Order: sequence, then C-alpha cells, then structure tokens
Amino acid sequence: MKSLVALNKYIAKYWLSIGVGILCVVLNNYFSIFIPVFVRQGIDDALMKIQLIHVNQSSIISNNLIWNAIGFGLAIFLVSILKGIFLYYTRQTLIVTSRKIEFDQKNELYHKYQRLGETFFRKNYTGDMMSRISEDISNVRMYIGPSIMYYANMLFSFVMILTQMFMVNSYLTMWVLIPLPFLSYSIYKVSDKINRGSKQIQEQLSVITTKAQETFAGIRIIKSFGVEENFAKDFQEAGLEYRKRALDLAKINALFFPLMALLMGLSTIIVFYVGGREVQNGRFTAGNVAEFIIYLNMLIWPVASLGWTTALVQKAAASQKRINDFLAEEEYVGEGNQLFKFDNRFTFNQISHQYPGKNHFALENISFDLNKGDFLGVVGKTGSGKSTLLQIITRQLVPSYGELKIDGILLNEFDLVDYRNHIAYVPQDVFLFSESIRENILFGLVDDKMSPEKIEEKLHQAVRLAHLTEDLEQLPNGIETIIGERGVSLSGGQKQRLSLARALMRDAEILILDDCLSAVDAHTEKVIIDHLRSYSKGKTVVMSTHRIAAITQATKILVLSEGKLSAISTHSELLKSNDFYSWLNKNQVENH
Repeated sequence: MKSLVALNKYIAKYWLSIGVGILCVVLNNYFSIFIPVFVRQGIDDALMKIQLIHVNQSSIISNNLIWNAIGFGLAIFLVSILKGIFLYYTRQTLIVTSRKIEFDQKNELYHKYQRLGETFFRKNYTGDMMSRISEDISNVRMYIGPSIMYYANMLFSFVMILTQMFMVNSYLTMWVLIPLPFLSYSIYKVSDKINRGSKQIQEQLSVITTKAQETFAGIRIIKSFGVEENFAKDFQEAGLEYRKRALDLAKINALFFPLMALLMGLSTIIVFYVGGREVQNGRFTAGNVAEFIIYLNMLIWPVASLGWTTALVQKAAASQKRINDFLAEEEYVGEGNQLFKFDNRFTFNQISHQYPGKNHFALENISFDLNKGDFLGVVGKTGSGKSTLLQIITRQLVPSYGELKIDGILLNEFDLVDYRNHIAYVPQDVFLFSESIRENILFGLVDDKMSPEKIEEKLHQAVRLAHLTEDLEQLPNGIETIIGERGVSLSGGQKQRLSLARALMRDAEILILDDCLSAVDAHTEKVIIDHLRSYSKGKTVVMSTHRIAAITQATKILVLSEGKLSAISTHSELLKSNDFYSWLNKNQVENH
C-alpha cells in the first residue's frame, strides 16, 4: 500500500467529489434498510389479516388487506427510487472522479516521458512505457473508483444491516454470519487467480502484438528473404500460448459465480432452518424470515466484493509502484530560464560521455571551439562517437563529464524549449509520421504566426533545397501524398531528403546534420550540398558524414577515433597531416 501514497495528491485535489460520493453511499445504504422492514411489515400484516378473514369472514378486512399491500408496495417503490438516485450519484461522483484522476495521471506520466533523456529511452522498451501509461494507470483507476466505492459500500452496509439484524434477532444473525468469511476468502483466492491469469494473458498479448508489429514493419525484408512461413509459425506458437492461457483463465472464471451461489445458498438454508425453528417457538414471525433473507442478499455482494476489491488494491499497488519507478527517474537536465542567444562561439571543454552499462567512453576529453557561422564537418569510423557529439549539442544527452558553453554561459542555463527552437536537426535514424508529405515538412515550422503565403513560399524552398521537386512530381498526389507508417511508401533516400526538408523549414540559425545523406547517390548529394552552402550562409552548421566530398568546403573538420579527438583542421591540412583522413579521402576518390 506504500506505493499508493503517491495518489494522495489527486485524492486531495478531488476531495469534495469523493466526499459527496461517500455521502451518497451512506444515503443509498440508509434507504436500502427500509425495504426489508416494509417487506416484513407487509407479510406480517397480510398473515394477520388473512387469519382474521378466516375467523370473521369480513369483506372490510379483505379490502383493508388489499389497500395495505398496495401501500407497502408503493413505499418499497418510492424507497427504491431514492436508493437508485443515490446509487446513480455515487457512480457519477466516485467513478467519474476516478476517470479524471486517470486523465491527470496519464498526463503526468506522459509529460515525464517528454522530459526524460536519451539514456532512459535506450534502457526501456516502448511496449513497457505504453503498458505503464495505459494498463497500469487503468489498474490504479480501478482502485480509486470501484475499490473505494465498494469498500465504502461494504463498510456502511455492514454497520447498518448488521445493526438492524441484531436488533431483530441476534441469535439468527450469528448463524447467518458463519458462511460469510468463507465466502469472502474464497472470492479473494479466486480473484487472485483471475488477476494472475489476466496478467499472464496481457503479457502474452504483448508478445503477439510485438510479433505482429515487427512483421508488418519489416514485411519487405521478410518477403525478400522468403521467410514468411517462419514468421507465421512463430506467430501461431504465440497465439497457441495465448489461447492456452485464456482457456485456463476461463476455467477459473467458471468457479466465481457457482462458488458465490453455493455459499449464498448455504446461508439461505441456515436462515430458513434456524428462522423456522424460531417461528415455531414464537420468537420470530414469517415476516422476520423474509426480512432476514433480504438482508442476507444485501450482504452477499459487499462480502464478495471484499475479496475482489482486495485483489484490485494489490494489483493497483503493483501498478502504481511501476508508475512511481518511472516518475522517480531523474530528468536528463535541469532546464534553465535564460533565453538563448548565440553571438560568438560554442566551447567544448573536456567533454566525455559514457552510456549506462558500458565500460568504455563514447566520447573522451573532447575540447574545441565552434564559432558562429562555421561549417563544422565531423568524420570517423562507425562507433567513433559522431552521433553522440551531435546529440550533446542538441541536448538530447548530457555529457558525463566536462562543460559545453555558449559565449561563456553553460548550456543547461538556457531554456530548453527556446534553445531547441533555434536548432534544426536531421537525425541519422529518420522518423516520419504517417501523414502527408506536406504535414511532415510543416512539422518543422516554429513560427505559427506566419502568413499562409509565407508558409507556402518556405515550403517550396525547403522542397527545392532538399532536391525533392522531381520526386513529388512523380507521386500520385504530389506533396499531399500520404506516406504511410514511418514513410513506408518512400525509398531510403526520399525519407532522408524529406527529413532534411523538415529541418530546413525551420530556418534555424544552427543546423545539425547527422549523416543524413547516406542513402542518396553521389550526384544528388552534390546538388544538395551545393544548395546547403548557399542556404547556410550566416548559419552555424555541424555535419557528420562518412563521405569526405560532403565536407571539403567546411570551415573546419573534426576527426574522431574511438571517441577521442584525433585531429581538427581544414580539408587541405588534414590531407597532409592525418593518415586516416587522407586514406579515407583517397579510398573514396578511387572508388568514385
């Protein structure tokens, strides 16, 4: 239960709604008590008048019997209406409040995800994050809504009903209560098995979903390798396991209502037997027996719900602990409040970065200056730390050691949103949305006050700079073409150029390009680089690449080797002084 303490802030926020809901529970139970009383009075009155009719043969008594029956029936009807009204408002307050808290908690966790850094997403699966924001929060909602409602209902039902039962006949009440603890415990055990079975089914459903998602996302590779049957076999095996778990759960579910009916029937038999003996001894009436049967039925669900709600609370506690673990994750960087301003230079001072779980540094002791308006090229072998360096510049990563300053001010002192609004970033791993090409390019737009004419002008400029014009002319709907999930309908080169156009749409003063032209041919790359040279005048550009031709005109070129700074100079100087750079250039020229 300790993990559920985190929900107290939400309960405090909605205390009035929860309080009104509990008051409605009290009033609902209060009016419920009258129904058995009216039934008892009606039965006893009817039996008494029937005896008088047999003795006196009076039509007046007969008429009186009918009117009394109608009166008791109307009383029960009116009380039932009041009971129903308060039951309705019980659900409208407690259950609706639980939905509001669910909404708040989902937003809290979602915003937390937004503030976590690259390291968090490297060590956690997308499926697990989705599970916590959907299934786990749903489990917690069941605690806030149904559990609180049923616990309150059980508490007040017990107090009111048992008080009334003891007032009528304490001896029979003791007998009636004997099976109820067994009922509650049995329901608890069955509910626990049901919850564990449900968890196993959800886990297997996640496996099936993951397999299906991977199959559909990688369908081109699967078909090209001709391994459809292997994937179909794996999916079938996962489906068979899901079916087995579902059938096992169905067997457990089949015990729930029969078990409840058995123990309820046992209590009913006790009422009839012991109550009948009491009637014979003159200490009880037939109306009292009927009254007790109704009381018993009123107690069955609160007692049964004790086991069920206890299992819900356990499930909610486990889910809330998982949610708390993510909420407790350290945000990757503290956001400053200073507005970004870049006049002179970026200063990298002894920057080192080590990923969690790794025993080596991705970057180690990197120091250099990047002046405003520079075009910095970054080269190195695969795994040399190029992407890590660029992600540190964009504040996706916080270096393990060292300082990154802009005009003498630490980078983390700047407002994160404002800083990133001045950056256009093209990642190595392109991600596109399943919208139109237009919507994907406009995603990079920052200025929402721009006129429609200016937006169209910038849109066409971005398309031209990314050398996409001819491609769009060949598509059925041009720039309005829907590209499918992750841009599945586009080639690798088209995806990269669309991602580049999205960044250029931003027209930012700092442009970060992470090996973003690796999938385009040499001619197209040259055209794009020429476009970028004219476009980026006055802008600061950082471009990592494996192709030397793309950065020959760079102001300076940084050569990385196993995370360390091997050299930094111009293209012509590196050809003379750096063996790796010279070899790489010679090899690419000869192959070209």
